[in-house]
Amino acid sequence: MAIESRGKREGKVIAVQGPVVDVQFVAIEDMPDLHETIYTKTFDKRDVTLLVAEHLEGNIARCVSLASTLNLQRNALAIAQGETLTIPVGDELFGRIINVMGEPIDGKGPILTKERAPIHRDSSRMAMDMGDLGGGKSEIVETGIKVVDLLFPVLRGSKTGVIGGAGCGKTVLIMELIHNIVEEHEGACVFTGVGERIREGNELYFEFEEAGILDKIMMAFGQMDEPPGARFNIIMTGITLAEYLQQQGREVLLFIDNVYRFVQAGAEISTLLGRTPSETGYQPTLSSEVGDVHERIKGSISAFEAVYVPADDLTDPAVVAIFSYLDAIMVLSRERTQLGLYPAIDPLASSCSNLDSTIVGQRHFDVSQELLRILTKYDELRRIVAVIGLDELSKNDRTLYERARKLQYFMTQPMFVAESYVGKKGAYVKIGETLDDCEKIIDGKMDDRPEDDFYMIGTIS
Repeated sequence: MAIESRGKREGKVIAVQGPVVDVQFVAIEDMPDLHETIYTKTFDKRDVTLLVAEHLEGNIARCVSLASTLNLQRNALAIAQGETLTIPVGDELFGRIINVMGEPIDGKGPILTKERAPIHRDSSRMAMDMGDLGGGKSEIVETGIKVVDLLFPVLRGSKTGVIGGAGCGKTVLIMELIHNIVEEHEGACVFTGVGERIREGNELYFEFEEAGILDKIMMAFGQMDEPPGARFNIIMTGITLAEYLQQQGREVLLFIDNVYRFVQAGAEISTLLGRTPSETGYQPTLSSEVGDVHERIKGSISAFEAVYVPADDLTDPAVVAIFSYLDAIMVLSRERTQLGLYPAIDPLASSCSNLDSTIVGQRHFDVSQELLRILTKYDELRRIVAVIGLDELSKNDRTLYERARKLQYFMTQPMFVAESYVGKKGAYVKIGETLDDCEKIIDGKMDDRPEDDFYMIGTIS
């Protein structure tokens, strides 16, 4: 969305309500465009960047602040910049952490790049080579996590969602995916921290440093302590970095933790802007905001998104709006977490459009379908066993019940990023080994071994 450069115009701050600031201009010709940046200062000389969100009558621009508005005074001078918010882009950002405005927040000095790119762009006007979008053979990205490779194959250019309530292990799974894929992967990676814990961002940084993969990763953070304007726009900053890498002809992995916090920040801003909320309290612009983000993730960008589920309610409007853009949905279940089955992905509640014999091959497809059939039957038998006990089952049902438990245990795996918590060495399992071992259990070759032998292992020894 190109704003013609109209030079700088001066206005004054006339109202501040939390992160929402009203700026008045003298003449209507001076009014800034939507998404244009306005700079102002607090009385203790701290810079505050505002983004125009609405136009009101009386030459007033209602803006959203990207920094705290504490100590911002009435009648303070505000200067419209005549351009949208731009961030530095370039290879100099590898191994660095920036905030929503593109400023470094890792204490390693300024970032000097030759180029800058606007974070708000109209995705309908972006040039896209149709050859990049499909038609060729789908390339599978191996993750080394058994349950993901078997039931949720990740394709280059697809969007994968990791969905779960609080404390189900979304961030650990996303970090494990980064650890496994980026180390094996020759492309580049962008990590966007949206409204999550600062501690996690800190741990992530030092983990990357230890693994020696910092030089492949760009990071953008707008965490829980930031105002909603920063948490809402940081996702655009991250996507802008990914688009730059894509234009350089690289394979890009985009990790977003957490998309729900972006929606949450949008709801806070929407309420403060005075918009009438929808039935469930979310912003009326929910679907268009989620759409704007996902429409920009295309081509060679493969996205992994963590999605928080409020109160474990998968029918929440925000979660449903995000669902519709994902190719694979991995649902983390509270029940599996309580049973200690990590990663706690519930295969029956999850789905993946990439699980197709034309993409993964006939053998892989057959094994995955047989696994799902056994787990579905196990779910029925489990309720019966709870009432009448295991001894009352027929011989066939009992065999199937025991195999299902072994398969369920075999789908657990020790993770590299959780080594320090569980004291078990992480395992990376190739897809061929996963298929071989699953076939052994399904065909009954492991019927004489106890189910505990399959818990938290890599491959069957």
